[in-house]
Formats: sequence, C-alpha cells, structure tokens
Amino acid sequence: MLNWIRKAAPMLKLTRVTTGFGAVGNLWFVILWSRTTQGEYLPPILNEEPLWAALTGGLLVGLGLYAFGAALNDLLDLHRDRALGTPGHPIVDGSASLELAVCAVAGSLMMAILGATFFGTGAILLTLLLSIAILIFNALGKYVPGLGMVLLSLIYAGHMLIPNVWMRFLLPVWLVMTHAMVVLALSQYLGRRSPPLSRRAAIFAGTGWGICSLMLLSLAWERQGTDGLWPNVVPMTALIYPAACVFLFAIFIIRRIRRYGTGTKLGERISRYGAIWPTLYGCAWLLGAGHHKEAWLMGGLSAVGFLSMTVLRELYDLIEQPVGYRL
Repeated sequence: MLNWIRKAAPMLKLTRVTTGFGAVGNLWFVILWSRTTQGEYLPPILNEEPLWAALTGGLLVGLGLYAFGAALNDLLDLHRDRALGTPGHPIVDGSASLELAVCAVAGSLMMAILGATFFGTGAILLTLLLSIAILIFNALGKYVPGLGMVLLSLIYAGHMLIPNVWMRFLLPVWLVMTHAMVVLALSQYLGRRSPPLSRRAAIFAGTGWGICSLMLLSLAWERQGTDGLWPNVVPMTALIYPAACVFLFAIFIIRRIRRYGTGTKLGERISRYGAIWPTLYGCAWLLGAGHHKEAWLMGGLSAVGFLSMTVLRELYDLIEQPVGYRL
C-alpha cells in the first residue's frame, strides 16, 4: 500500500484530488436536489439516466475541473516557486516532472469534458467556459487579489450548475459562491500570502460579490416565479442546517488561529478544509428538506473526502520523513 502511494504521490499532489471532493459534492447536491425536490426543474437527460450514471458524471467533472486548476497552478507558477523555494510543490522538489504536470493538466481537462457529456451539450459548453475562467484565474486573477476572489467565487458558482443549468433554487449556489470568496480572502490575509490583500482589493472584491449576489438572487427570483427565493415545498426550518455548517466553519477558523497563529500553515489549512466544506452544505440542505436518503449519501461523500485528505497527508509525511530505528 505504502509503495503504491509512493509511486502515485507526485500525481496526487499535482492534482490535489482529495480536496477535489468539495467540487464533487457541489455537483452531487445539484443532481440529488433536482431529482428529488418537487417543483424543481429537472432536465430530461438527468431524469432519464440512472442515478449512478449521473453521479459518475458529477464525479468526473468535479475531480477533473479541480485537478485541472491545481495542476495548472503548479505548472504556471513553476519559475516563481523555484525562485522562492516554496515547499510542498512536487515539480519544485523534483518528485514530479514537467512532462507529468502537462499530462495532468491535459488529462484532467479531458476527464471533466467526458463527465460533462452525461448532462448534455449545455453542460459541455459550461465546462469549457469554466476551464477558460480557471486558466485566467491561475494566469492573472490570483496575482490581483480583488479580481481573483470575485473570479474564483464565480467559478465555484458556475461549476455547481453543470448538471442542471436551469436550476431554480439558487440559494445553495449563492452560499457556495460566498464561501469560496471568504475562504480565499481568509487564506490570503491570515496566511500572509503574496500579494497581500489591500484595502482597495477588499473593497473591489466586496463590491464584486455584492453585484454577483444581486444578479444571482434576481435570477433565482425570476426562475422561482411566485415562490420567490424560497420554494414553497421546502420548510423554512431547512435553513437551520446550512446555517449550522457556517457556524461550525467559523469555529474551525477561530480554533486554527489560536493553534497556529497567522502564517503559511494557517493559510494552507484554511484553503484545504475550506475546499471540501461545501460537501457539508449539500448534506445540510438535503437533510433540512427532508431528503434523508440523499443526505446520507452526501454525508458519506463528506466522510470519504475528509478521511482521505487526512490519511494521505499522514502518508505523504511518512514517505518524505520515514520512521527510523535507533540501535
């Protein structure tokens, strides 16, 4: 097992597939919500294909797009990371070759497009648009924090809608969009990343978030019709569950600040756990709406994501710093 992990570690580090479970969770939530919620728009292709096929497509798209962004980030930042001696990057430390990184970028994008074919032509086009947005973010957006936060939040919101572009209940999409912006802002500011998050960048990002929120909620109001922003078939008490997840994430951040203080280690943990946290939001929405079977499925995905992330992290450390014996 350890030998297999040692061989696969460079590719796993390049693609960061363990934290990609958050992206998968967003797509699975939309699939499960669309198929089980009365009054929600259900695309014919999503209604006709079996659930396992739809979830497989969501898995391929989610992991593919996330791995594409992660590998592309390491590839474009190669010279900068080498100059700064940034730890934890497999190309910089020599564990992964440049050719492997190129293959990871191309292969993950093809996997995402393959997964999008499960949901029709519109999903394929949206996946291609999101891949362009990911390229712009990695090439430019992350060096302009204000622009980068807005762009990344839109990428997260857009990828949720790949299985069902015409989804009516968009508050979960808005929550994930907001969560993505907050995670990037906290990891940038508390992690003391370069370039620093200035006041001007924060104002720009806040303004961009406000405009995007108004546009998204206006679209939700138009699609819901007489229901407004909240579907009548879903009890208002369902809002308690995702609100509890937001509260838990705030507690998580506070505890990590007290334990690690500000710096690179804190920023890395905020990014890592923040990326997978949306699986809990999806579980909470489904549980609040009374879709208990689907909520258990999302809960299982969350558990797999958190467990694999923790276990692989320990295995990476064991490979890089093997335990020795003193005679």
